Amino acid sequence: MKTKKFILLLAVIVLSGAIWAGVAQAQPKNIIFFIGDGMGFEHVKAAGYYAGATLSFESFPYQGELTTYQYGGGIPDSAAAGTSLATGYKVNAGVISMAYPGYPPEYPEGSELPTLLEYFKAQDKRTGLVTTSYMTDATPAAFGAHEPKRGNTEQIADDYRLQTVPNVLFGGGANGMTVWEFANAGYTVVQNRTEMLGLDTEAKSMVSGQFGSTNLPYEFEWSGNLPHLSEMTYIALRILDNDPDGFFLMVEGGLIDKASHNYDYSPYRLERTVHETVEFDNAVQEAIDWAAGRTDTLILVTADHETGGLVVLVDNGAGKLPYRLVGN
Repeated sequence: MKTKKFILLLAVIVLSGAIWAGVAQAQPKNIIFFIGDGMGFEHVKAAGYYAGATLSFESFPYQGELTTYQYGGGIPDSAAAGTSLATGYKVNAGVISMAYPGYPPEYPEGSELPTLLEYFKAQDKRTGLVTTSYMTDATPAAFGAHEPKRGNTEQIADDYRLQTVPNVLFGGGANGMTVWEFANAGYTVVQNRTEMLGLDTEAKSMVSGQFGSTNLPYEFEWSGNLPHLSEMTYIALRILDNDPDGFFLMVEGGLIDKASHNYDYSPYRLERTVHETVEFDNAVQEAIDWAAGRTDTLILVTADHETGGLVVLVDNGAGKLPYRLVGN
């Protein structure tokens, strides 16, 4: 796996149904923050070629680039990059939203860095985290937990349950997540697609979706009664939108990154990458559809870093994988 030093992304994007300038004097009521883990510009290009169309977020009115290198420079992992997105501060690799090293000066070493989720929760908004990775993986943890090591999955689960308490937690199960602890904490726990789709989203306000025992399956090799990212996004939005104060939702396409690791060893590396990116776009489309006609919702789509060094050369048409450089 090779991860580019200067991370990109595609950042961006905007206020559904309204031009930002037209609402510049009012903060958005609802914030939906999409992160394609490991998703670079070439991932987006490859998925668009395969889909036979530009992806939904490519038509957003504002686009830009960003860097998410770790403290001191250099290649970040998802913990350091996720912390940059969640808090605005640089940290060492492996750190989950804590001041390691002691930076900036107003946060002594080892102190907790406040996250976007906590900021919006303090405004009485509902909050949610959705991922195709396991629920305590680095990116969702950066928004909903504070730990010196990303591997502290049990402690990250405790942070969710006892400290930040998001209204919605949808992702892969186990890895510190337990049904009985979250049920005792007031969550309705669902463990498969059928149970999730059967939720009364008007009545439920605290839901923990613990699906399987690790990451969700790759879209290219889907099996079992487990939800897709777009479905989790659909249900999460309808749970969160019952709060008159609005909500903050982070949605991660966590397997774009994992599909792009070890490119030289996986026979399905590009198939997996493309299908994960297309499904990520499906999830974004769910948010666009939900926000249609509204002027109070900010939708952002970005990445935490780029993984794999993918270079796309030729568009082979819809439903066909594009040609790429050998070895990526």
